[in-house]
Amino acid sequence: MAIPEHLQKLIRQQAYNRCGYCLTQQQYLPWKLEIEHIIPQSKGGSDAEDNLWLACRSCNLYKSNQIDAVDPLTGKRYLLFNPREQVWWHHFQWSNEGTMIVGLTPCGRASVIALNMNNLVAVTVRRNWVAAGWHPPRDK
Repeated sequence: MAIPEHLQKLIRQQAYNRCGYCLTQQQYLPWKLEIEHIIPQSKGGSDAEDNLWLACRSCNLYKSNQIDAVDPLTGKRYLLFNPREQVWWHHFQWSNEGTMIVGLTPCGRASVIALNMNNLVAVTVRRNWVAAGWHPPRDK
């Protein structure tokens, strides 16, 4: 079922028009951010507002139908970051040069790995955004 246009618009507003995972802002992308299911439909997630958020194509592709991942520090499985319920800055921070996302908590570290948030393309693009003065994003 397609997400109704009014709900898509509401999600975009709630997410400040940026990816809930890597904070990429819509204004810097040549394609539209995607409405994603926090709990994938394949895992029982619904099309309800409280299960929808914005994600860039990269984060959404890597997340796929995952709901948890292994924290590389503890070796234990943790639920992935939920951008609707958790605060990004509690689980992540930007590296000193502003191009890499650093996980601060087990959830954050597991999410960075599972969503491949520091893939070569993302880091290269962020490096250019830093040079242009567009990155890293601040809170809201």
